[in-house]
Amino acid sequence: MTTQIRPPKIPAADPSRRAPRAKRGPKAALRLAFIEVTLPLRRAWFATAPIREAVRPYLAKLVAGVQVVSALGWTMLGAAVVFAALGARLGWREFSYLAAVLFFLVGGAALFAIGRTRLEVGFDVAPKRIVVGDAAAVQFSVKNLSSLPLLPIGLEFPVGEAVAGFTLPALAPGGSFEDVAVVPGPRRGVIQLGPVTTQRGDPFGVVRREVTWTDPIDLFVHPRTVPLEPLGAGLLRDLEGRTTRDISMSDLAFHTLRDYVPGDDRRYIHWRSSAKYSGLADGERFMVRQFLDTRRSHIAVVTDVERASYNSDEEFEVALSVGASIAIRALADEMDLTLVCGEHAAMQPPPHLALDTYSRADYDGWELAAATGRLNHLAPDASVVILITGPNCGFTEFQRARSFLPREVATLALRVNLGSRISLQDSVGLTLVSIGRLADLPRVLAGGQLI
Repeated sequence: MTTQIRPPKIPAADPSRRAPRAKRGPKAALRLAFIEVTLPLRRAWFATAPIREAVRPYLAKLVAGVQVVSALGWTMLGAAVVFAALGARLGWREFSYLAAVLFFLVGGAALFAIGRTRLEVGFDVAPKRIVVGDAAAVQFSVKNLSSLPLLPIGLEFPVGEAVAGFTLPALAPGGSFEDVAVVPGPRRGVIQLGPVTTQRGDPFGVVRREVTWTDPIDLFVHPRTVPLEPLGAGLLRDLEGRTTRDISMSDLAFHTLRDYVPGDDRRYIHWRSSAKYSGLADGERFMVRQFLDTRRSHIAVVTDVERASYNSDEEFEVALSVGASIAIRALADEMDLTLVCGEHAAMQPPPHLALDTYSRADYDGWELAAATGRLNHLAPDASVVILITGPNCGFTEFQRARSFLPREVATLALRVNLGSRISLQDSVGLTLVSIGRLADLPRVLAGGQLI
């Protein structure tokens, strides 16, 4: 006989015994009210997306048209509306006349901006890189592509923070105009030239329409440099490096043979010469190869860009000129080069890009120690590191910067102190040299050895 097991009956929930709903706090109530208010707005925003996309080009044209009217023009329009309202309210014809005159002036000024200008504008700078004190030539060429004559219009192009401009003469259909302007480079830096724009509008500046024709061009003003003698060999051995006078037991530059001494590597025993000398002598005599050390330097130059390290902008400019001079000499010596000037850095740059780095350099918050730490991250295989700073950087700061570098790295610190004499201070792992002018640098590095 089979016994059936029935599941127990679950009593129905008593509505009167339901757990009471937790009361909402003031924040939850405020959040719920905010959602209830903004939900219809968000739904309407998404629903009107296709309409907004279709209207956007027309809105852009409307905004461009509004920008054509200058602040003076909008002031005149506002005054005209006020005078018209006062004339209608008070019944004074004088206010109505003033409003009509202002509307007429703004409408007449708008006629000067009507029309499409079809031009072909050429804009070039030669050379694009100059030294402090030199100048560059900016050449313009404008051609009228329209079938109608072109009335005289203004042509402007920014030169750094300034704006240069001249009046473009009237051009017949297909006519052209060329002009050359000279841009001096009195200070180191990067001067942005352009873009070239034309302006159409009334003589009083009520309405003004600008059209941009070219892209901007950067003019690099490099710091002054001084010629230096070769910097010499570094501390990093490399099979592609130069031969030095230092003796090495393993390299490619073979120098001579010498007697074997205990501890020499047997792989470098010259067996033919050893057999020859052993036959002449009474006992065994081994000869080993001896090489000259070859080294390929990886020189790194760190220029301090902290304003507190210098007494004047002139000292900062001399420090950048010192770094640029060493960089150009290192590249001429076919050394590996890494540059750090605050936020600007360059690794293995060609000469013009190395100088561009110094043109872009400016004061910022990078301390010398932080910049040296960045250098160690960019070029951990540097063999010679040169730290350049001003007179307010003490020996303690140099030692702190030196702590970011490996012990085997040769470190030279150059401190620019205008008007001072050349001085030398040597410490463990660091050589500190003070110079008073840029012309002292060749004397400091004379002989080609950095340390």
